[in-house]
Amino acid sequence: MANVWFQLMAWEFKIRDYFRPRMDIVGEVGLTTGFKVLDYGCGPGGYVLPVSQTIGESGRLYALDALPIAIEMVKKIISKNQLKSVETILSDCATGLPKDELNAVLLYDTFHDLEDQKAVLIELSRVLKPDGILSFSDHHLKENEIISGVTGSGLFELQKKSAHTYTFKKRT
Repeated sequence: MANVWFQLMAWEFKIRDYFRPRMDIVGEVGLTTGFKVLDYGCGPGGYVLPVSQTIGESGRLYALDALPIAIEMVKKIISKNQLKSVETILSDCATGLPKDELNAVLLYDTFHDLEDQKAVLIELSRVLKPDGILSFSDHHLKENEIISGVTGSGLFELQKKSAHTYTFKKRT
């Protein structure tokens, strides 16, 4: 049943992406060529192409999800588009990435569903470089829930609010 639900969600996202292209959201993050980025809770991979196009072949995109079907969908995108700078990670928290590795983490429409939000924020803080950013969006949460949910960990502080995302800086 979970696979059927996920397939329906992926179809819904394709419609969403047509009306609100993911590149519009990626543009708010401030990614540049060569960045190392983690798409935490990548789902069916809606951000894989726009992020990989933005960071180029010298960058690296890690697409992480807890669902094997999501990872399989992303692998199909990687194969179809011959993306050499994208890797998948099957996990519900730990990334397996080195400390201070990433320039940015995308945490979109996932936070509300996490079993252990604090553990995930600890892991994201660990893998982000000291000047790294956490780009956050979750349409299931209100603004005050977003800000308190992320800053309440003591690991991040709000840097700015954009049209579609919140940008948090890692506290040093």
